[in-house]
Amino acid sequence: MPRKTRAMAFPIAVFTAASLVAAPASATPQVSPHKAARANPAFDFSKPQTAATNLTVPWGLAFLPDGSALVSERTTARILKVTSGSTTPTEVAKLSGVASTGEGGLLGLAVSPDYAKDGYVYAYYTSSTDNRIVRFKLAASPQQEVVFSGIAKNSFHDGGRIHFGPDGFLYASTGDAGTKPNAQNASSPNGKILRMTAEGKPAPGNPAPNSVVYSLGHRNVQGFAWGAGGMYASEFGQDTWDEVNHITPGGNYGWPNVEGTGGGSNYIDPIATWRTREASPSGTAVVGDTLYTAALGGRRLWTVPLDGKGGSSGTPTAVLQGTYGRLRTVELGPDGWLWVTTSNRDGRGSPAGTDDRILRFPKAAG
Repeated sequence: MPRKTRAMAFPIAVFTAASLVAAPASATPQVSPHKAARANPAFDFSKPQTAATNLTVPWGLAFLPDGSALVSERTTARILKVTSGSTTPTEVAKLSGVASTGEGGLLGLAVSPDYAKDGYVYAYYTSSTDNRIVRFKLAASPQQEVVFSGIAKNSFHDGGRIHFGPDGFLYASTGDAGTKPNAQNASSPNGKILRMTAEGKPAPGNPAPNSVVYSLGHRNVQGFAWGAGGMYASEFGQDTWDEVNHITPGGNYGWPNVEGTGGGSNYIDPIATWRTREASPSGTAVVGDTLYTAALGGRRLWTVPLDGKGGSSGTPTAVLQGTYGRLRTVELGPDGWLWVTTSNRDGRGSPAGTDDRILRFPKAAG
């Protein structure tokens, strides 16, 4: 594989695309093609349990303090609750104002870190005018509070994943909305990873004062997670390379000036790449020293071994290849199992009779 340029983050004072580029350091090797593929022992993928069936394009997945799961349906704007002992979820909310054209609709979900006190659930969705983040309390027709709005929408490249980070702040991934210059435009929220307070304000310590932008130069990020070495994100390429990136504050990941590796000192290279037919990566989770990425077009779950320093320590391997069709989301549940959702009813898959589904995989013995 080609080599990568590692970059170091630094604080910046002027909010421009140029100033958001992290400073380069010495080159370090990317995943070497001669390293043996490493089997992942964490989960037993031969022993799935079905957590939910007959869903309509599930997208976001988040867990409540009691261990139950919330799942969003992209095209119906419903939020369903999944509990142990039943494969039939219960509708706990339906959001108004959701426009589900193309890849848009009700996308990511996050549960407030202070849910026991404030009861807030957060959602990223496409409206008639933009992509936005709202918060609400679970109810049949909840009253929504707009947290952040004005993210350009399109029928594709809407991003949509949201999580509260280990620092307690809300992170959101956005797409370029089909307008490539958005990704390098420091004043646009599109083609970025955003970091904000629970109320939608720029989080303290962001790369540029008074801005929610955390990193830029992204085409369409639909998955990110934290683990040893920091933050990682999966990204849809255009025609050739899909990526996994190690995210640093103020980092510039090259789109649309570069796809894959080889961007030079101005951009940060990915730690892993795939041909687009092998991946189309969406949801991402990190468990121990392994990153998991759900692949839509690739119809498999990719596992990427991590070195704990923001890089990869071996060759990515695939599991569940072709077993369940298109995979959208992967999350580690509070039960210690790995939860995976399918996306076969999104118009691009071949749904089975019980699709779409949520599957759980137990820890491997020993």
